[in-house]
Amino acid sequence: MLTIDQRVDDFQLPSTGGKIFSLSEAAGKHLVIYFYPKDNTPGCTTEGENFRDTYAAFKNLNCEILGISRDSIKSHENFKEKMNFPFELLSDSDEQICKMFDLIKMKSMYGKQVRGIERSTFIIDAKGVLRKEWRGVKVPGHVETVLAFVKTL
Repeated sequence: MLTIDQRVDDFQLPSTGGKIFSLSEAAGKHLVIYFYPKDNTPGCTTEGENFRDTYAAFKNLNCEILGISRDSIKSHENFKEKMNFPFELLSDSDEQICKMFDLIKMKSMYGKQVRGIERSTFIIDAKGVLRKEWRGVKVPGHVETVLAFVKTL
């Protein structure tokens, strides 16, 4: 599992816009990577909207935002377009990166145990080092907390 102040190994994932995202190609920018359970669900939509609405503030701090879930690129493209997200969504359908960040958990949904992504956010600095993590995120107020931390980098 990754720890704070550890360099994050390079990884690649399919991205919206027909691209492949590579962590190494993002060097020189801070990254907010938020992992969310599912496209077009209430909490995930609100979280994405909050990042969308503060996107300019992050960009002004040399910081890019990326959302990751297990949904397909097709689902991501529809979600991104519908919500007018200015940032890319990455598809981790084989859970490779979710496992790297230790995010696959058993959760209770409508009284049933389901295996899914624990809503979490990570800050990777411009040198590729993990600087902050939030696990088990509650959406209200979260984006403001993340932005306040990015301002300290």
